[in-house]
Amino acid sequence: MNNGKNLKAVAYGEVLWDVFANEKKIGGAPLNVALRMKTFGCQVAMISCVGNDQDGRVIKEEIKSLGLKIDTIVTSEDFPTGLVNVTLNERGSASYEISYPSAWDKIVLNEQAEKIVKQADVLIYGSLVCRDAVSRKTLKELLNSVAYKVFDVNLRKPHYSYEILQELMNSADFIKFNDEELLEIATAIESPFTSLEDNMHFIAEKTKVRAMCVTKGKHGALLMWEGELYQNGGYPIKVSDTVGAGDSFLAALITSLLTDKAPQNAIDFACAVGALVAEAPGANPEISPSRIENLLGKVKI
Repeated sequence: MNNGKNLKAVAYGEVLWDVFANEKKIGGAPLNVALRMKTFGCQVAMISCVGNDQDGRVIKEEIKSLGLKIDTIVTSEDFPTGLVNVTLNERGSASYEISYPSAWDKIVLNEQAEKIVKQADVLIYGSLVCRDAVSRKTLKELLNSVAYKVFDVNLRKPHYSYEILQELMNSADFIKFNDEELLEIATAIESPFTSLEDNMHFIAEKTKVRAMCVTKGKHGALLMWEGELYQNGGYPIKVSDTVGAGDSFLAALITSLLTDKAPQNAIDFACAVGALVAEAPGANPEISPSRIENLLGKVKI
């Protein structure tokens, strides 16, 4: 298991309830990343907003019980805690209906949030939180910090524009896409290329971002790091659902890279973690170090 005990991370964005057919679970991509980084020993804080309602109270209790700092999860009197209706197809792939406005759309900058980001080694943010001007303005201020900035693209139609995506990419030190997101954004900014590798280089040149990764579902992932490309071909697992798999992948990858693990080892580890999350229901299943090690020992597809 990777040890990130000296890594101070802040995740910014949505905390919410993922509502499935028979139950609901805490979620939101930044929160999923934060929770997984915590399991790797990182010191993690979450900047967000919940409503002054039962959903908000329970979500803060759960997050606190899982070891995250919640001082920077503020409570809104005017907007409800976020809810997302999750629908799974026969392959376990998820689609999302995201309520608006939610409390996390209205994250207002405060001194505590500014202070914690100034002290952080890494700031993780996504595109969904930028659908509303209030949370987008707060993020823009936080991106002035010296922390290593990780942009998790995480497109959710219709909650994004290419203009804002371009700004978010330009602010990043590291960008994470899935393969569909990479090709969609590359096409939107007039890339002439069709392959993932060529489009990674194209976006790197356009944005001056020197590091990025692209997940490819069951086929693994590609990593660009310090001018080199690394890849993992995926691991043989039976998918339960894909909710949160990419978030845990990113948590594992960033923790590994920022604690000086070799890039190939980092992407192998991240793909194993993501696969094990996809094998279990929900975004934040417990994963033992022994299960990760066992999967790492298997032949990749």
